[in-house]
Amino acid sequence: MKWAKARPGVLPAWIADMDFPAAAPIRETLERQATGVLGYPTWIEEPETHPLRAAFAERMRSLYGLTFDPAHVRVYTELIQSLQIVLHVATRPGDAVAMHTPSYPPFLRTLTDMKRRLVPIPMADDGTGWTFDAERLADDVARTGCRALVLVNPHNPTGRVLTHEELAAIAEIAERHDLLVVSDEIHAELTYAPHRHVPFATLSPDRTVTLSSASKSFNLAGLRCSVAHIGDARVRRALDAQPPALFGEVSFLSVLATLAAWERGDAWLSETRHILTRNRRLVADGLPSGIRHHVPEATYLAWLDCRKLGLGPDPSRFFLDHADVLLSQGPTFGPGGEGFTRLNFATSAPVLEEILTRVRTAVEHRTGT
Repeated sequence: MKWAKARPGVLPAWIADMDFPAAAPIRETLERQATGVLGYPTWIEEPETHPLRAAFAERMRSLYGLTFDPAHVRVYTELIQSLQIVLHVATRPGDAVAMHTPSYPPFLRTLTDMKRRLVPIPMADDGTGWTFDAERLADDVARTGCRALVLVNPHNPTGRVLTHEELAAIAEIAERHDLLVVSDEIHAELTYAPHRHVPFATLSPDRTVTLSSASKSFNLAGLRCSVAHIGDARVRRALDAQPPALFGEVSFLSVLATLAAWERGDAWLSETRHILTRNRRLVADGLPSGIRHHVPEATYLAWLDCRKLGLGPDPSRFFLDHADVLLSQGPTFGPGGEGFTRLNFATSAPVLEEILTRVRTAVEHRTGT
């Protein structure tokens, strides 16, 4: 999709895919299985034996020292499905749901499609980075009768990694107002030192649903596989009351690929983080004057403030028309997105350097500098 949506001559830097081939252990696993038997896996009739349940619990223990009960892990096709399933069983149409804004567009569309009311938690630029007002969040939750909070940490699109103190403030508000917290942590393994990802479940285990996947860190989005740890017993009971096949089952091959990523893909991931760290510096050094951005603390996404250039609410149109570069449309990220665009820097150095050259040249021609 990333490249197919770009017309000839246009360099795409929009949707959150990396331009890197999958890790060798993943490719080898899929190639080996594809030449063998592709029958029913045992866990279809015995979901408690699903291998991703134990694998995800072990991944969280090894990375963060967090103990998850494998029996509380569910497997779905992708994070959007996981979010929608949880909101479907835990909230009702008309309920208010809080979320940091700007935010991942499919999450915003989910609230609209499911007729939930968005309670925005505005991300604010304090001059040194992105932050938010916890007191305002508490007031807005109380005022709206909010039922749930969707936490995207690391944050997309700003790349912020929330600190333990910020997460503790959210946990206190969730406890005080009995909020379910659905924590999207899909970019956690793409956090740059010295920043450190803190799973929200370490602060509020009994009211947190943790969503994750190998799809971002290992570039496997097309395989459609995600996991959800259901820490809130109320949500577990609601899920268990549903027909077992109602939400479908992920592909056998996608499960094998995820297992290969988590069990044998860390060398590839380490090399990829090294490349992304370099690319992060290329973006910081290569943007033209007039575009403001804070170096992301995680992800491979740069949130670009183009408001000083006077490019209107959607700067991506200017860069498509005048630079032949396809970026993400800022307004689709909801409140706080106007005047911004998002750049995906998960590509090779030559491609990224050409993208930045085109962006600089277009801005220089516009400003006469």
